[in-house]
Amino acid sequence: MLLAVDAGNTNIVFALVESGQIRARWRIATDPRRTADEYAVWLSQLLGLEGFTMATVTGVIIGTVVPRALHNLQVLAQKYFKTEAVIAGKGDAGWGFQLDVEEPEQLGADRALNCIAAHANHPGDLIIIDFGTATTFDVIDFKGTYKGGVIAPGINLSLDALVTAAAKLPRIAIEAPHGNNSVIGRNTVDQMQIGIYWGYVAMIEGLVARTKAEIGRPSKVIATGGLAVLFEKQTPVFDVIEPDLTIQGLAMLWERSKV
Repeated sequence: MLLAVDAGNTNIVFALVESGQIRARWRIATDPRRTADEYAVWLSQLLGLEGFTMATVTGVIIGTVVPRALHNLQVLAQKYFKTEAVIAGKGDAGWGFQLDVEEPEQLGADRALNCIAAHANHPGDLIIIDFGTATTFDVIDFKGTYKGGVIAPGINLSLDALVTAAAKLPRIAIEAPHGNNSVIGRNTVDQMQIGIYWGYVAMIEGLVARTKAEIGRPSKVIATGGLAVLFEKQTPVFDVIEPDLTIQGLAMLWERSKV
């Protein structure tokens, strides 16, 4: 069984994948100082709770946007799973699609993996929105060529910046404002929720509209990332929500690397 590891700026997701299906997944805060031994203790207990053992894992693939986290994850694969981890984007696990941008080497692994899975699952031109530490928009044409995208602050980063810079503003939960969807807040908390939430919805809708106009052809919008469901009921802009797009991309890249 494959252990797919998606190491992001905020969290690392470990997923057990069998025949393209996710059997279990776990999430831990990203900390480059965490050792292979610490990962192993944590994972062995979680595997046991799901009825698996360390021996269940026969292959490991890692996609990371945190270079400092990579070494200890590779040691984890070597020491505890007795295998060399495949690194997404390297060697036989190269991306396998054309990057029509000025600095192709700068494309983050998570975004590339999203592109692999999205293009495999959906025909035509695609706009992929990933709600993570940053909110990214990626554009793939109908041939599977990466054309570029947008990087915006994630909604949690936006809220953190607002609360940190304004001494009298409280920390609030990120959620759709209650009531009648009014954008005229009657108190401080409501005004903050409106600004953060509806402001973010407006950004998403505005960027998607501009991107579609620039593409000039019908385009499907695919949302992924943990916070995608936060906006699902409040905007019709998403055609599909696929929370596990990055893990799907890792599993597909693993299969391709073994051919």
